[in-house]
Amino acid sequence: MSAFDPRALRDAFGCFMTGVTVVTSMSPDGKPLGFTANSFSSVSLDPPLLLVSIAKSSRNFAHFSRAEGFAINVLAESQKDVSGTFAKPVEDRFAAVEWRPGDAGSPIIAGVSAWFDCTLAQVIDAGDHAILLGRVEDFGATQEAGLGYYRGAYVTPAQTGAQLPAGPDVKISAILESAGEVLLLDDGKNGLTLPETRVGRDGVQAALTRLLSETVPDASAGEIYAVYEGASEGCQHIAYRCPAATTETLRGQFVPLESSQFKGIADSAMRSMLERLCEESRLGNYGVYFGSHEQGQVTRKPQGSAS
Repeated sequence: MSAFDPRALRDAFGCFMTGVTVVTSMSPDGKPLGFTANSFSSVSLDPPLLLVSIAKSSRNFAHFSRAEGFAINVLAESQKDVSGTFAKPVEDRFAAVEWRPGDAGSPIIAGVSAWFDCTLAQVIDAGDHAILLGRVEDFGATQEAGLGYYRGAYVTPAQTGAQLPAGPDVKISAILESAGEVLLLDDGKNGLTLPETRVGRDGVQAALTRLLSETVPDASAGEIYAVYEGASEGCQHIAYRCPAATTETLRGQFVPLESSQFKGIADSAMRSMLERLCEESRLGNYGVYFGSHEQGQVTRKPQGSAS
């Protein structure tokens, strides 16, 4: 087998965008432990399983490979400093963060996008790393957008998306989700559509804020789900997944997130996007579409490596 340059291989892995997590556990003497990792991935819904990898050279390896459990804290866009703290050899990494013990025993960090408290189901040898397979005992999710990592640098998808260039040829749509349902509106042509609007001179963020205020005011601007050229030449479409805490709406109606509900959508690109969301919601593995209204590609979060 050919020997690879480790730095070049690591850089190649870094071409894929991932989320950023802090993996935590409690030592036998009750001391909280944790490290930054971007190698988190969902594995199974039934039973509920996830995984994260850890380098065997890590000072955390001995404990985490023998621990009764661990927690995955999916960092929010505002928590780059937390990621940095848990990636460095700091003596007390928990001194600067607010946290609480989860029901399964591992530390849950405040303000994260999501968290999963797990028991350790299996440790799998994987070269210079080990894979920690966890069974989810408890979890929680918020409306905070997740922090990303790409080519060795942090990225903030929701914040960056809100700063995309404005103009009369940019159109945004909101995929408003709540309790397994999505909001659809009457398109005025005996069909259905997502809430959408054209971007004005005040920019994407202002347009999205207005769109949410006119439909589900308590909803939050989430992550970009699709970016594509529309059927009309020069028209750029940006779709956001926007979590809502309620199905109460000022316009339209929430319907189950099922393909059969989207037959009345005349826009084929919008219909295809929602059908993809149905499948990804079932699998719990979401991606971002880039392309045209006819063809493109979906970029997904791959496995990475632990610090």
